[in-house]
Amino acid sequence: MTKKVTIGRRPTAGAPPAAGADAWVGAGAEKLAETPAADVKMKRLTIDIPESLHRTIKSQCAMRGTKIADEVRDLLVQKYETP
Repeated sequence: MTKKVTIGRRPTAGAPPAAGADAWVGAGAEKLAETPAADVKMKRLTIDIPESLHRTIKSQCAMRGTKIADEVRDLLVQKYETP
């Protein structure tokens, strides 16, 4: 005695694409505009900082809605970029 289980069609098969899908895909274009230019070669910088300083920076960035890397990058540009 063998039990056969049939699996129906996927729920999304044949369904029209969601209207929100285009908006979701378009939202990615905004993030691409924020990234540095493609012709600028980036290098990774690793530093050791005290845990308390990291905690302070992280909480301040969270309150502002920014990323730590972006804030540190801005500080380095202010300090070392020539006019």
